[in-house]
Amino acid sequence: MHSKLPKLFFFINTYDKNHIRKLPKKVAIIFRDYETEYDEGLILNIKRTCLKQGRKFFLSNNLKLAIKLDLDGAYLPSFNKSMNFNKSNFKKKFIIVGSAHSVQEIKIKEQQGVKLIFLSPLFKINKNNKFLNPIKFNLLAAKTNIKVIALGGINQLNFKKLNLVKSYGFAGISYFINQNNI
Repeated sequence: MHSKLPKLFFFINTYDKNHIRKLPKKVAIIFRDYETEYDEGLILNIKRTCLKQGRKFFLSNNLKLAIKLDLDGAYLPSFNKSMNFNKSNFKKKFIIVGSAHSVQEIKIKEQQGVKLIFLSPLFKINKNNKFLNPIKFNLLAAKTNIKVIALGGINQLNFKKLNLVKSYGFAGISYFINQNNI
C-alpha cells in the first residue's frame, strides 16, 4: 500500500529553504533542473528540509538518483518515454508520477506505472499558446483511471476555474511563488 498521495505540488529548479518552509506542509516538492547535472549535495539538502517538514520530495527525470538518495519518488516528464526500469527494485513507499499532454502520452505513463498523471497545460502559459482549457482537460482525464493533477498557468485570476476540472489536485510554479495564495 502506498502512502497517501499528495494533492499539491510545487516545481522548483533552485533551492530556497525559506521559501519551502513558508509553504503549507501539504505541498510536495518536485525538483527539476534540465540545464545542469544534478548536484547530489543540493538534492540531499532539499530532502532534509522536506523531511523536517513532513513534506514529500520528488526528483524529476532521474529515477536512479531518486532511488539512490532514498527520495519519496520520481517525476517522469512527458518526454521521458523510457520503460527501462524494474519496478520491483522500488521500496514500497516509492511513488512515480509523470506528466502527459495527449492520450498517447497518458498510455505511456500508465505503462510506466505512475500513480498520478499531471495533465498540462491547463491554462495559457507564457512559453506556449497551446493549452487544454477545462473541457479538453476533462476529456483527457477521462481517458485514464489514474488520478490526474492539473498543471500549467494556474494563478489567482483563474484559480476558481479549478473547480471545473476533475482533478485530484494541482501543481504549480508561479502560483506558489506568491506566498499569499494558499
